[in-house]
Amino acid sequence: MKSEQRVSAVEFVGPPPKQRNTKHVRIAADLRAHPNVWGVVQKPASVTRASSAAQAIRNARLPAYGPAGSFEAVARTVTSGGSTEYRVYARYVGGAE
Repeated sequence: MKSEQRVSAVEFVGPPPKQRNTKHVRIAADLRAHPNVWGVVQKPASVTRASSAAQAIRNARLPAYGPAGSFEAVARTVTSGGSTEYRVYARYVGGAE
């Protein structure tokens, strides 16, 4: 009799990282390493998403950007060569660590 092996739909990889939003942790660390320097941190599909992301950074809705006020962020629409792109610019301005 031939036995069939069951393939699991779950990937067992261990506990999750202690810090959530690891992409944002890396972005915030890069900005902290270059205080007061603006960087493009996202290029979302719409100006609405860009504005929402900028507000989330300013208000520290994600712990990586805390405390609130430590980062400045703005959304901009950039048109060049007939194409339009939405960008989120951010910079670290300091705060209580």
